Amino acid sequence: MARLRESAAQDWDAAVDHRFVQELFAGTVEDEVLRGYLVQDYQFFDTFLSMLGGCMAHADQVPAKLRFARQLGMLAADEDGYFQHSFDELGVPKSDRTNPELTDTTAAFRQAMSEATASQSYPHLLVLLVIAEWLYLDWGEREVKMPRRYVHTEWIELHRGQDFRAWVQFLVDELERVFP
Repeated sequence: MARLRESAAQDWDAAVDHRFVQELFAGTVEDEVLRGYLVQDYQFFDTFLSMLGGCMAHADQVPAKLRFARQLGMLAADEDGYFQHSFDELGVPKSDRTNPELTDTTAAFRQAMSEATASQSYPHLLVLLVIAEWLYLDWGEREVKMPRRYVHTEWIELHRGQDFRAWVQFLVDELERVFP
């Protein structure tokens, strides 16, 4: 996996060091920008849940199925709770929460996630999960002073720390196990 990540280092580093990430940590990302980001991100939350459900259904070992079930529970409580609280704080109307106009990037990512879910291929699902979650972890783990506002800090906290590191490592280990 490390070799794969290294082969994409330029794009990976550009994502990890993106202006949005820098401003998120500084607490200076404008509410309008954060609102747009969260609205788009939430549009593949549903598809992400389906991917995890697919992993739970197609994993070949019970411990892996249970790990996916635990992650689904965390997403249902913590991450969806963050979205709803942040949408309220940022004044996101119901229509933008459930049926906004999608950016091309969001539409393409949702399509890739839907195709992975429809494939019923555990390795295919894991590839997308590893890339997405490892990328979140890489930007989330930076050692800088945390911003003060909930909408900034909590999004960062959801993507860092021992539990999230363990989740990403589980995904990497599973992918290496089933996809030589």
